[in-house]
Amino acid sequence: MPAIVSVQNLRKAYAGGFEALKSVNLDIEDGEILALLGPNGAGKTTLISTICGITVPTSGRITVGGHDTQTDFRAARKLIGLVPQEINLEPFETVFSTVSFSRGLFGKPRDDAKVEEILKQLSLHDKKDNKIMMLSGGMKRRVLIAKALAHEPQVLFLDEPTAGVDVELRKDMWDVVAGLKASGVTIILTTHYIEEAEAIADRIGVISKGEILLVQDKADLMAQMGRKQIQIELAQAVDDIPDALKSYALERADDGLSLIYSYDTTGERTGITTLLNDLQKTGLQMKDLQTRQSSLEDIFVDLVKETA
Repeated sequence: MPAIVSVQNLRKAYAGGFEALKSVNLDIEDGEILALLGPNGAGKTTLISTICGITVPTSGRITVGGHDTQTDFRAARKLIGLVPQEINLEPFETVFSTVSFSRGLFGKPRDDAKVEEILKQLSLHDKKDNKIMMLSGGMKRRVLIAKALAHEPQVLFLDEPTAGVDVELRKDMWDVVAGLKASGVTIILTTHYIEEAEAIADRIGVISKGEILLVQDKADLMAQMGRKQIQIELAQAVDDIPDALKSYALERADDGLSLIYSYDTTGERTGITTLLNDLQKTGLQMKDLQTRQSSLEDIFVDLVKETA
């Protein structure tokens, strides 16, 4: 698929010398959901702000739909919808007028039918005449998304869209994002919730200290970098791992009742059969055996550790 957003050698440095972004290169494909993961201060919000024209880059080039964000800002910005982290809405305005006003800011003609369509899509239609101050936190988040969609952008940036939202509302928001993708909107979201990226993203990007560590298809990432663990539950606790098993780099549980063996799923041999044979030779009795696939969180933590 063609890239609808292209970031080339993007750098953002401040007067004190701090580099928030360091030669970032990123292509975002038309119609995908890209989740950008990173710890606090990694540069996620700075990257989004720079693409959206809020922050001026020190160097580099950004295009949105083929339009350069520096030389053709208006055309590029019209293609972008931005949902910020902060809920900053006029409390005494109605939902409908709030969304309609945002449409006008981008020079779009009044279209009540389109605004109603967006409100229905986000399950806000029954609240359209309510004042913002009457809404719950989750509903206010939806209004922010509706505002960002009012001018019919092709690309939607969601900066921590479920921050401070409870688990039930978070999963509800995931359904909203999936629905937006189905309608043809390209979505880029930053998140601290790794399960969020695992649940809804097509590709995962990891950023740390202003640098993109990787951007990869979610399934491929987990297949290539994922590890599995086998937890061997023992009939009796052990105080230490027997010398005959030391070469397997086993981990002993605190209670001594289980041993954990990690292995690479992409390796030619896992070593499991040999391990179980050697375990039997030591005289230890196995009570149960469980496997666990490493999660995206494990992969993310390992990647960030490498750059620490």
